[in-house]
Amino acid sequence: MDAPTTTSADNGTSGGGSGWFTPHQQPATPPGGEQEAAEGNRLAALRPVGRTTPGHDEHTAAPESGQPRRPAPPAPHSTAPHQPAPFAPYAPPPTPQAPPISASAAPATPPPAEQRVPPQRTAPARAQEASPDAVLIRRTMAEVGPVADKVTSYFYALLFVRHPELRSLFPAAMDTQRDRLLKALLTAAEHIDNTPVLVDYLQNLGRGHRKYGTRPEHYPAVGECLIGALSKYAEHVWGPEFEAAWVRTYTTISQVMIDAAAADELRAPAWWYAEVVAHDLRTPDVAVVTVRPDQPYPFLAGQYTSLETPWWPRIWRHYSFASAPRSDGLLSFHVKAVPAGWVSGALVHRARPGDILRLGPPAGSMTVDHTTDSGLLCLGGGTGIAPIKALVEDVAERGERRPVEVFYGARTDIDLYDIDTMLRLQQTHPWLSVRAVIDQQARLQLPDAIRRYGPWNEFDAYVSGPPGMIRRGVDALRDSGIPSERIRHDSVEELVVIGD
Repeated sequence: MDAPTTTSADNGTSGGGSGWFTPHQQPATPPGGEQEAAEGNRLAALRPVGRTTPGHDEHTAAPESGQPRRPAPPAPHSTAPHQPAPFAPYAPPPTPQAPPISASAAPATPPPAEQRVPPQRTAPARAQEASPDAVLIRRTMAEVGPVADKVTSYFYALLFVRHPELRSLFPAAMDTQRDRLLKALLTAAEHIDNTPVLVDYLQNLGRGHRKYGTRPEHYPAVGECLIGALSKYAEHVWGPEFEAAWVRTYTTISQVMIDAAAADELRAPAWWYAEVVAHDLRTPDVAVVTVRPDQPYPFLAGQYTSLETPWWPRIWRHYSFASAPRSDGLLSFHVKAVPAGWVSGALVHRARPGDILRLGPPAGSMTVDHTTDSGLLCLGGGTGIAPIKALVEDVAERGERRPVEVFYGARTDIDLYDIDTMLRLQQTHPWLSVRAVIDQQARLQLPDAIRRYGPWNEFDAYVSGPPGMIRRGVDALRDSGIPSERIRHDSVEELVVIGD
């Protein structure tokens, strides 16, 4: 399935953020590493703000000691929008404007992967609780929102003109890439006060960007061009205090990604090669693609990864794992071809056994908490059934007998392409119940089915599918009495994560 949303990631929720975030302090590159540090024409004034040593773990973004440094306030605002204040080292101000994002939100030494449960998502901070920097960030967002296309175009123009060495990190065709980079930047900035969600997101983003060849010196270049674009199109509100808030925010955001990437570089490759070993066309536009990685690939049931095909270099799309980890090391994905979907179309209609793909690192928080015996309420729409199936297998392999209720939503009977697999699992495991909900028959919509078969007070909920289905499903789950912190999903639109 496509992840984080199960409408294809070809439609704007992919890992297409290509080399724009990178450390302020470049981590040491292991000898023989595949990716060399880019030597660009970065401005000397945009010096990195780095840690003395990289973090110790993928969930660790804090420095060895002390707090992240904040930039000094910029020079008085210039009328030339393309001259932002430099990202330079700085000392902490007497009264911080916003709490820094750091690994204090994550344990310094996390438990083993098989026991680790990613943190629950939480709602964004309320407006009345926003820090002064967050208020200025959101005022900027409101100003540039109506002209987002112009902001995006100007941002890329600045980036490629001032730093042409970065162009090679992006896809040759920018039409599917164009909106993702800036949207991810702005979304992260907007949620600067929502530390638990944002740290998890940024750490995944930092690890994921290694596969693009992203290096430390790229971050200041992107920050410079971001502020250049914002200052031009938010000119009615822009001033020194806005620029200072964005410098602080961007520096904080980038440092979390820096530390995550540096720690990950010590323990995992930037990408894995994977050979297609099976291609099962289930419907005219849905295929189950099975691959064999070139080396062990650790992941948890319910997570997703990013895929790149040989036909569209540097274009990555998210897909969920369709099974729990297997003893043979094979990985399966459910892929639905969508109109103008470059990667999804290639995987469904062109990929064949023997083709070589590339895989990014695993990500996602829709995993089972095996420290409890709560029941699982799983909602899967379309190819969103893929991670749901993986969760069921995970429970079964643990030998647990906790109740698992699966609602399999589809538009038509044909879209229930994996119903036989789910029914076989139901026959094997008495604790599993599978119900199909078909929109075309209009007998019972998925939210109504959830309410009818409740209550679900003692269940943890998992939702995977198109954004609209996730929104309706989450609302129905809340209405049925399940608190938000017990509802897990990796929808890009519902969370703050906009790109990889």
